[in-house]
Amino acid sequence: MPLASTLRMAALALFWGSGFLWIKLALTHGLTPAQITIIRCALGTAVLLLLAGRSGQRLPRERTTWLHLTVAALFCNALPFALFALGEQRVDSGLAGVLNATTPLWSLLIGLALGTERGAHPIRLAGLVLGFAGTVLIFAPWQHTGLFSRPALALLAAAASYAVAFAYMARHLAVREAPLAMSAAQLLTATAWTTLALPVAGPFRPDPVGLLAVTALGILGTGLTFYLNFRLIADEGATTAATVGYLLPVVSVALGALVLDERIGTRTLAGMTVVLVGVALTRRRGTAPAPAAPSAVTPRRTAVPPLPGPAGRCGDSRPAAPPRAPGRTPGSAPQR
Repeated sequence: MPLASTLRMAALALFWGSGFLWIKLALTHGLTPAQITIIRCALGTAVLLLLAGRSGQRLPRERTTWLHLTVAALFCNALPFALFALGEQRVDSGLAGVLNATTPLWSLLIGLALGTERGAHPIRLAGLVLGFAGTVLIFAPWQHTGLFSRPALALLAAAASYAVAFAYMARHLAVREAPLAMSAAQLLTATAWTTLALPVAGPFRPDPVGLLAVTALGILGTGLTFYLNFRLIADEGATTAATVGYLLPVVSVALGALVLDERIGTRTLAGMTVVLVGVALTRRRGTAPAPAAPSAVTPRRTAVPPLPGPAGRCGDSRPAAPPRAPGRTPGSAPQR
């Protein structure tokens, strides 16, 4: 792999994986979950609109496209962004990153439930079971009620929301051109969704650290990650770019330990390993892993198929799945 692509992959993993750290810092320095979600979407939209304009891409004009984007923005951006911010009020940022990696497991489960995944290979089914077993190992419900707490369930629901969004976009948003503009349009719609929470967002009293954290989350972890992901796919292909998804929980756990002094126990590391092995098995037989942190639009038929992710997650806007036939549920991205 050329040095430029290697550096892009490293930057993409760092920006996406650090999204959970930025959320935790913003929460502990004066911002509420609603405020983080609104600012994140708005800043990510601004970045993508700028990049789309520089590339000569225009926002879609068809009413039907905007209706589909409204649904996609809810499940791929507004809802999971809010759920991750809510969940991280009580759950460590490292664990949030690990749970984000369960998105491909939810994608396969939804595909089986809808009948779009017919005759799933036993290895993939074993990966599904193994991945969720790793999630249980992380929270150890036999020791406490963490697995069934609202914050933990919010994080799992965020990962499942990404999977629902991918399934919907695979059917209704076949992007053939202007992927940056389409992603900007989706995040713009997500921003509109999040403004509905303004009445309950609370007083705006962040300190400088909180402002820097949410700015980094919006610009780096949501807007810029989609562009890096798009360039990486253009240079190296979707399959290579999708491997970034395996690095996100590693980055989130490492940053949580180094910056926030979050403890990483043996059980947590074992659970994370089991989750990643399970995800890898579910991606067998020609199915490539997609980033956890999904981007805004997952194109089905692009010449260069470009997401949270979070956290461009859908991403934060962050899609990086290879083209699929209509009706297939894509693997799950930030993306934060």
